[in-house]
Amino acid sequence: MARTNKIIAIDGYSSCGKSTLAKALAKKLGYLYVDSGAMYRAVTLYFIRNGVPLDDGRRVAEALDDIHIDFHIEPDRTWISLNGEDVSDEIRQMYVSDFVSEVSALRAVRKAMVAQQQRMGADKDIVMDGRDIGTTVFPDADLKLFMTADPKVRAERRFLELERKGENITLEEVFENLAHRDYIDTTRQESPLVRAADAIVLDNTDLNEQEQLQFVLDRL
Repeated sequence: MARTNKIIAIDGYSSCGKSTLAKALAKKLGYLYVDSGAMYRAVTLYFIRNGVPLDDGRRVAEALDDIHIDFHIEPDRTWISLNGEDVSDEIRQMYVSDFVSEVSALRAVRKAMVAQQQRMGADKDIVMDGRDIGTTVFPDADLKLFMTADPKVRAERRFLELERKGENITLEEVFENLAHRDYIDTTRQESPLVRAADAIVLDNTDLNEQEQLQFVLDRL
């Protein structure tokens, strides 16, 4: 049976503004926004809290069975819960960022999250952002975007975001974290970050939020 709902897939590097664009696009179109990266961050937070060793397949599988992730849509925000707890802010902290790429590279983790993401897109119009949305999760998406930006610009944006939240961190540490995550995301065996052959490249190094939104709307 042919799919009747619309799916927009946004992939790209860390701190390229994928979530910002996806939220704005979903709001403009009246679609559901799904932040797949937040799901992997929630899993990472659970692993950290519970000391789950990444090289122990049994413990990883047991942990995944105990993890329940939900998105909650309210008039002023969309938030994510981990086993009923609002973890929207905590999953963005640096100690989670330092570990999320290693957790995301695990086959069992990706298999579990991809299955959940595909269920979300079974019958709803959605905008989903991540690393493998247009290649693995929804290879038949109606529109695919691949976002990129100059690494220094990405680091500066992320640094300012963390600074506003009161985190004590240097720009150099942020830059190194992004470089580390880029390496793992693009070299992992399971669903690496690559541009889908039919994805439109969006380099937003010199674009503001409204300009990048208009870039996508023009192509829709």
